[in-house]
Amino acid sequence: MELLRIVYQQYRWPFLAVILLSLLSAALGIGLIAFINLQLIETVNQSLSVLPQFLGLLLLLMGVTLVSQLALTTLGHHFVYRLRGQFIKRILDTNIARIEQIGSAQLLASLSSDIRNITIAFVRLPELIQGIVLTIGSAAYLAWLSPKMLVVTSVWIAITLWGGFMLVSRVYRHLTQVREAEDRLQKDYETVINGRKELTLNRERAQKLYEEVYQANAQDYRQNVIRADTFHLSAVNWSNIMMLGVIGAVFFMANNLGWADTNVAATYSLTLLFLRTPMLQAVGALPTLLSAQVAFNKLKRFDLADYQESFSAAVAPADWHTLELRDVVFRYDDSGFEVGPINLVITRGELVFLIGGNGSGKSTLAMLLTGLYTPVSGSLLLDNRPVTAETREDYQRLFSAIFTDFHLFGQMMGPHGTEPDTALVDSWLDRLNMRHKLTLENHQVMNLQLSQGQRKRVALLLAVAEQRDILLLDEWAADQDPQFRRVFYLELLPQLRALGKTIVAISHDDHYFEHADRLLEMHQGTLSELTGEAREQASQDAVAQISR
Repeated sequence: MELLRIVYQQYRWPFLAVILLSLLSAALGIGLIAFINLQLIETVNQSLSVLPQFLGLLLLLMGVTLVSQLALTTLGHHFVYRLRGQFIKRILDTNIARIEQIGSAQLLASLSSDIRNITIAFVRLPELIQGIVLTIGSAAYLAWLSPKMLVVTSVWIAITLWGGFMLVSRVYRHLTQVREAEDRLQKDYETVINGRKELTLNRERAQKLYEEVYQANAQDYRQNVIRADTFHLSAVNWSNIMMLGVIGAVFFMANNLGWADTNVAATYSLTLLFLRTPMLQAVGALPTLLSAQVAFNKLKRFDLADYQESFSAAVAPADWHTLELRDVVFRYDDSGFEVGPINLVITRGELVFLIGGNGSGKSTLAMLLTGLYTPVSGSLLLDNRPVTAETREDYQRLFSAIFTDFHLFGQMMGPHGTEPDTALVDSWLDRLNMRHKLTLENHQVMNLQLSQGQRKRVALLLAVAEQRDILLLDEWAADQDPQFRRVFYLELLPQLRALGKTIVAISHDDHYFEHADRLLEMHQGTLSELTGEAREQASQDAVAQISR
């Protein structure tokens, strides 16, 4: 199994040490049975000295077994800790387009369900390892007691294991389908939570979502998890009954066929009874390991970036003058929508407005401009030098951005991750009219329960504190009241320019574009610049729309 192979590769020596402890535990268990056979069954030792020896072996077996199980469980938790950290880091290092293609529902399901299943598997793994080791050790001891009876019991146990594995294979199949259903349910949960206001207003939509979407996915999950549990319980009960049956077969071979005396049969049965519990535990633990393998396969299929332990020490280029998109084309694989070819040069210090209808490609252009999307063709250049995969992170350090679907972080940071300039933050608290609405402690925003417009003001405050050269604002003013929207265009943007910012503002407020150095328009994936009469005509159209 690949999961165990990776554990062995990453923790080879600790893993081998745990296996040795398991072997020692098995040897002590079999030794205890041999002691009972020699001292209490074959010969009746009436000396009281046998009792301390028996108790000593018993305590030693308990101690070694406990240590081996704890060691393996601890090793498993170390592996899961490392796996979770690597998964998070790989998400952080994966390009945005791939993350959007996967979707947040599947990623969240993996971080919760898949990692949990792998954790449970490693908690149960000691039972599986000890069951296998004890089976092998017990078989060797049984061969020493009676080779002929071992042949029959081996066939019996082989049939038992074969039947168990046949049932467990069905468990694996249904667990795979359960995992797929969990992804769909995770998406349903997000829809219910994120769309709660709309669903409250439109009960027909809520009913349709509940009855036709959620119920179908929940029933699929229920059917498959019941079938998985059914086959699992069948495997456990099959193994249980067969292990009891083999004891009857042992006494039949001893007493009816004369293959062994009663003492050997008793020791044989005692060994099988000793083996029964760990073998049943091993069969019971196997589905959790199979479930972990399903989860591990799910993590692999995401095709995330390779794991890199450290974060790159990227540094924003200094004293740059121009950035350029040259013959850039980007295509969405799922919808087929294409942007480009785009040719655009932005000079340092410019205030650029980008307008266009919904779905025209404005936000896609912003993603290309910031280096978050990689074009299928064309080049991104800084001062006529191509931005390559090796220099992309350096280039991205030029930007602070507030997208329409922005996430508001509570921690305020200055340049290069340092503490922010207190005087700068203090002045912009007043400019954004947020001084009496925010509580800051050690550069941490303590109250984020704000309106969307206020959240955008806080996001702008955080972006200013970063002191990066280029500021990209994707429809920032859309959630501001008319008065503050005017403040944004007529006061805040000039103040940002005074700080040396290059600003690209995506906006539907085209009646303010006269304050921009340049006006760009996206239309069906094509970029054009409005100048002269075209720009004046667009301004007149905007004024006409306002006056209506």
